[in-house]
Amino acid sequence: MTEVLHPPVSALVMSTGAHVRAVSRLGFPLVGGHVAQFAIGMTDTVMLGWYGAAALAAVTLAGSYFFVFFLMGAGFAIAVMPLVAAAAGAGEERQIRRATRMGLWLSLLYAVAAMPMLLFSEQILLALGQKPEVAGPASAYLQLAGWGLFPALLVMVLKSYLAALERTQIVLWITILAALVNGLVNYALIFGNWGAPELGIAGAAYASIATQTVSLLAVTAYALWVLPEHEILKNFHRPDWEMFARVFKLGMPIGLTNLSEVSLFAASAMMMGWLGTIPLAAHGVAMTLAGLTFMVHLGLSNAATIRAGNAYGRGDRAHMALGAKVVIVMSLAMALIGSAVFLLFPDPLISLFLDPGEPNKPEILIVGASLLAMAALFQLADGMQVIALGLLRGVQDTNWPMVIAALSYWAIGVPASILFGFTFGWGGVGVWSGLVLGLSFAGVFLMLRFWRHSIKRTGTAVGTEAPS
Repeated sequence: MTEVLHPPVSALVMSTGAHVRAVSRLGFPLVGGHVAQFAIGMTDTVMLGWYGAAALAAVTLAGSYFFVFFLMGAGFAIAVMPLVAAAAGAGEERQIRRATRMGLWLSLLYAVAAMPMLLFSEQILLALGQKPEVAGPASAYLQLAGWGLFPALLVMVLKSYLAALERTQIVLWITILAALVNGLVNYALIFGNWGAPELGIAGAAYASIATQTVSLLAVTAYALWVLPEHEILKNFHRPDWEMFARVFKLGMPIGLTNLSEVSLFAASAMMMGWLGTIPLAAHGVAMTLAGLTFMVHLGLSNAATIRAGNAYGRGDRAHMALGAKVVIVMSLAMALIGSAVFLLFPDPLISLFLDPGEPNKPEILIVGASLLAMAALFQLADGMQVIALGLLRGVQDTNWPMVIAALSYWAIGVPASILFGFTFGWGGVGVWSGLVLGLSFAGVFLMLRFWRHSIKRTGTAVGTEAPS
């Protein structure tokens, strides 16, 4: 991690109330944007659940597989956020353009490298022990939806650029537009409504590509129109190897950290597939609901990255420390609310994703309710680890967090899921117990990394209370 070279421009520390307001103004539009983005995948899950349990199981598997590659590539987009935030804090506008442009370059190169794994996914899924009746439809979906990786990653870079400049409202509205487009195209193409052909799973894939393309056009138009001074596409064809290396050095560990986490969830989907179609379908519903509440923590984590990155650029440690405590408490409060909802209303929540006439609905409800009970614990662990990652990325500390995450998820989480789920015979609850354990270890040790090491590398700890 590079030391901050700029002296702090201000010795003021905001009050706790001012931090809450600032995080709320920045974070909740990001939360809304993540919820709207998540609604795109949730729409696929809901509509394909209405279409049939077999289609739901296939897309649950395909979605987990796709996001392994998407979140690995998103590391370069996420790296743009702290780099742009630090450059803005230090008043270096040229660095903003350089970081964004090379983030776009790396995202495109990554998508080219990842495409073969999406186009030839059936053989990989079969080798991973999935049943042919699920692997075949999942692969058919990926062969179409995989092309959406290109616009999806570019959108991530531009959203990170805008968010780092605290343009979070537009990120929210563009994502809401994308969610609406996805819902309409899904409704038309999955079921054959409004004169469109009934394409089932393929219809959901076409809807995803259309959605990502609309998002890319909208976010690019906004960035060029509202922030022309940054000229983010100027001389796009020219390499900037120094910044390319910086974005790569920061983004690759972030991508590998994402890979460690998302592959943990993909592995859990594989394990649920070993248990059968009903457990896999229930897992898809429960994971969708848990993922929806996770978007709150992810938005707060992004806000933590931006505000920590800005403080890092100014060398203002006291501001960063109080802000970190505020965002941690806010995430914990939201986790407790989400957990209560899962424990109190499991059946109504799960029923939202199922056709009332689905013959397997009683079995899915039973399995899903037990998984939602585990998701209540899951909220606390997952929120803690993602907030810690956000703070660490803000101070551009990504190498050791990558190691901590990989060990927590794969040396603890996956073996624990296999042990509890299959050796002890706990089934789906056992698989989810392993997830909770791995995420808990990650959360604790990532928090220790931030408070005992990373924050101490930032500027000065001296400050005086500023009026709120």
